[in-house]
Amino acid sequence: MAVKPAEPPLGMLAELTHRCPLHCSYCSNPIELVTRERELDTGQWLSVLSQARELGVLQVHLSGGEPLARPDLPELVSHASELGCYVNLVTSGLGLTEKRLDDLADRGLAHIQLSVQGADAERADRLAGTRAHEHKLTAAALIKRAGLPLSVNVVLHKQNHDQLAGIIALAERMGADRLELANTQYYGWALKNRTALMPTREQLAAAEPVVRAATERLRGAMEVIYVVADYYEPYPKPCMYGWGARQLTVAPDGDVLPCPAATAITTLELDNVTRKPLHDIWYRSSSFNAYRGEDWMSETCRSCDRRGADHGGCRCQAFLLTGDAAATDPVCSRSPDRELVDLILAAPPPAVEPELVMRRVAR
Repeated sequence: MAVKPAEPPLGMLAELTHRCPLHCSYCSNPIELVTRERELDTGQWLSVLSQARELGVLQVHLSGGEPLARPDLPELVSHASELGCYVNLVTSGLGLTEKRLDDLADRGLAHIQLSVQGADAERADRLAGTRAHEHKLTAAALIKRAGLPLSVNVVLHKQNHDQLAGIIALAERMGADRLELANTQYYGWALKNRTALMPTREQLAAAEPVVRAATERLRGAMEVIYVVADYYEPYPKPCMYGWGARQLTVAPDGDVLPCPAATAITTLELDNVTRKPLHDIWYRSSSFNAYRGEDWMSETCRSCDRRGADHGGCRCQAFLLTGDAAATDPVCSRSPDRELVDLILAAPPPAVEPELVMRRVAR
């Protein structure tokens, strides 16, 4: 197979574990989670980090599941930092204590991204499937006391869109430097709950002026990022700046993914870092080269003046909706499959609001 041109990656998402104390219904991790006995061990993760830096990675995002479930997290932070990487911890905050945080900061942790499910304890705990909200408030206070930058990430959906103003106010009280308001992406477990999670047009219309006003009011104090609900949009959002372009993900068992949700594409043959060097996977693997550039595109995308802006949309979404990962993302108004999305949006509301199916977690 001819190797398509590729630049070195900027960032790596290291999914250290799928174990997690939360049971979020919108989880985008795959249906079949990696169990503890299949996780890479400490030595293997140290090798992954070294290979990533040699490949050109500058940003390492330690995630999961809950990365604090790994007792070797301090050693991994130290190694990534000593390699010269900017190290970010993506966490629920559960299990973060002052002692653990001080140790991680001393070892080179540079940033923390903290998830929040709602504006108040009752709603947030219900959506997380456990009592977590107060722990998150404590974690935020510890992070600010330690002097680390704090990003707050909130996945938005039908069950919490009405709390948007309160969520923004909560992020302010937490002292967040950055707030990411991301409408749910329907992969993995979240796809099971699409009907219960899909926001209404009215909710999205109400959200837009709230986000716009907050963005202006907080400019220079807190960065506000709003990720749209693309089922309702005329064009897909750019996916990862293009397939295999800037980022890579390493799953808990060592599978290397061109995007965090790539396991959704069941026709994709994934390589594993325990069997092949990360450098070879990035540059030469069939999975990373499958949708790089424009040669793979259908005529719809190849002749479109937006192809350099949205790269044909999301490959995982295209596969899940059409069965063909090379199809134009059906959320695009120019896609021949747009009717698939329109039918989902036009479906009459259920007589009884569906119950959220909470995430089963790995052990």
